[in-house]
Amino acid sequence: MRGVAGVLNRIQELQGQLGLTPVSSAPGTTGTAANGTVTTAGGSTFASALASATGGAPSMRLNSAATGQSVVDAAKKYLGTPYVFGSTDPDKGLDCSSLVQRAFADLGIKVPRLSYQQAKVGEAVPNLAQAKPGDILAFDSPVDHVAIYVGDNKMIAAPKPGDQVKIQSVYEKPTHIRRVVSDADTGAVAAQNAAAAVRPASLRGGGSLEGVPYADLFVQAGNRYGVSPKLLAAVAKVESGYNPEAVSKVGAQGLMQIMPSTAKGLGVKNAFDPEQAINGAAKLLARNLREFKSLPLALAAYNAGGGAVHKYGGIPPFSETQAYVPKVQKALAALGG
Repeated sequence: MRGVAGVLNRIQELQGQLGLTPVSSAPGTTGTAANGTVTTAGGSTFASALASATGGAPSMRLNSAATGQSVVDAAKKYLGTPYVFGSTDPDKGLDCSSLVQRAFADLGIKVPRLSYQQAKVGEAVPNLAQAKPGDILAFDSPVDHVAIYVGDNKMIAAPKPGDQVKIQSVYEKPTHIRRVVSDADTGAVAAQNAAAAVRPASLRGGGSLEGVPYADLFVQAGNRYGVSPKLLAAVAKVESGYNPEAVSKVGAQGLMQIMPSTAKGLGVKNAFDPEQAINGAAKLLARNLREFKSLPLALAAYNAGGGAVHKYGGIPPFSETQAYVPKVQKALAALGG
């Protein structure tokens, strides 16, 4: 977060610390309300967006099963996401500190929203030579930019407006290096614990996705986009029978049967890659559920398109879609969803 965006971010941070009312909007916001509250592009207030993103007051909850490499892997899921100042929604874009927050949140670890706050969490690391993958790198004084260390003098960051989340060299000496997770617990047991830590309670024990192909990918994508992993698994079963190489007669591709034109809009470069396909489907289903606030309508939109659902005011009168919705619901019920 550099240049003008970094300055605006720092002003906003200082105003928050001093209890002052923001006096101007920053890139990615729609302006300042009459009471002086900054509103985001989504219409929510900056304060409410912050509270929502952090779960209230800035705090940190460590997940001892997570490793530094798992933090890096979580951050890599957002590669290519455009930089949008103040945004915490990866569908719209992320800034430097929201990228860091999202990566840790995907592992069940809560860190504060703002860069200067993130420069204080965890334990201090003396220098870059002692940094490990997953450490938070903070830059400048006062802090106006953060990134996640990848190793080999590389970091993953959301650099600046007009750019996107990417891996780049550590181009200057960090002013702070913070370690939130430790790799002390390694090996198969730690890996199993980490997988269990990010698995929703509804998927633990009976009625889980145990034995379902690509179960871990369904869980990861579900956690990332707020969609039931069982729903994703049910859609995959109906769409392709869990076949990542499936191609329909109309050209839908892969495990989740995504049309090439739809895939492009979802950021899916290869629909035959199960991980990309599942993430794309999760993003689309999350969007449909927000828009239609109904599982049957969200499924209908997945099959026939949101425009058709709006046009007919419900599940479109297409035989395929009329059959598709109950099929997925039946598959979901079979999974205990």
